[in-house]
Amino acid sequence: MDSVQNRFLSLTEQLGRDVIGQPQLIERLLIALLADGHLLVEGAPGLAKTRAIRCLGAYLEGSFHRVQFTPDLLPADLTGTEVFRPQDGSFSFQQGPLFHNLILADEINRAPAKVQSALLEAMAERQITVGQTSYRLADPFLVMATQNPIEQEGTYPLPEAQLDRFLLHVRVGYPTADVERQILQLARREVRADSQTAQNALVPSFARITTTELRQARSEVLELHLAENLQEYLLQLVLATRNPGLWGEDLSEQISYGASPRASIALDRCARAKAWLDGRDYVLPEDIQQLAFDVLRHRLLLSYEAEAEGITPDRIVSELLARIPVP
Repeated sequence: MDSVQNRFLSLTEQLGRDVIGQPQLIERLLIALLADGHLLVEGAPGLAKTRAIRCLGAYLEGSFHRVQFTPDLLPADLTGTEVFRPQDGSFSFQQGPLFHNLILADEINRAPAKVQSALLEAMAERQITVGQTSYRLADPFLVMATQNPIEQEGTYPLPEAQLDRFLLHVRVGYPTADVERQILQLARREVRADSQTAQNALVPSFARITTTELRQARSEVLELHLAENLQEYLLQLVLATRNPGLWGEDLSEQISYGASPRASIALDRCARAKAWLDGRDYVLPEDIQQLAFDVLRHRLLLSYEAEAEGITPDRIVSELLARIPVP
């Protein structure tokens, strides 16, 4: 019988065949799943963001639901609501989309603050409250929210405190010419196939990952070895965002607010998950360095001067990685 780690390695390969040209998005999705967190994905339309989480849902024991966020969306459209039953004069709770395992919150910044708050509360508390009753959400529960960086008119940007709730902030870009040729070939094959074949193609001979296997995988990730000096390196990266003056006066002028302790927790769990997905039982400095951008970019608040000069959070993270010694 395959080990749980081998099962997830096979899952990564299968997703790579279904979603061409987005290996980083696939890896970050699996890292968020293993680290029991949520991710915010930013990218132009048509870059397989929806396809990636839909395919992941096809290989997991559980359910997937997509919610298109719009300005007229209400919190009850996510959480559910009490429905009156005229037969006996009672009320019964009708569950909303948040009671699924995998949620795609498409274009989250198009919905008003009340809807965003309802989603983020569910992400943090793993429960929703309607009236005086609280309802536990499914386990596992993963939200992938997307943002379109092109159109900003009519949007409601997420404030920093809400962004901090996301484990990772992932940016996806356009594929190369060679990769896009492969995408064309895959699209032709899917069009040629009849509907039944296309449906079955999403779940070929790959047996779904069960909830028990996922819990075991998460346990193995938490127990994975992280050397003490690497833990200190991880902490120094996060602490440097709060005390940037220790690493250069220029950084002190560019950062208004640094990352919260959630960043340290996220970087620790994500680095362990990445090492585990790579088939190792120990964390390397490269695991921490590669994930530092996705963990920190949405947790840094830049100064007005830095924004005026076109300095980005990614540039600051790059500077910190260059200046803080690697153990």
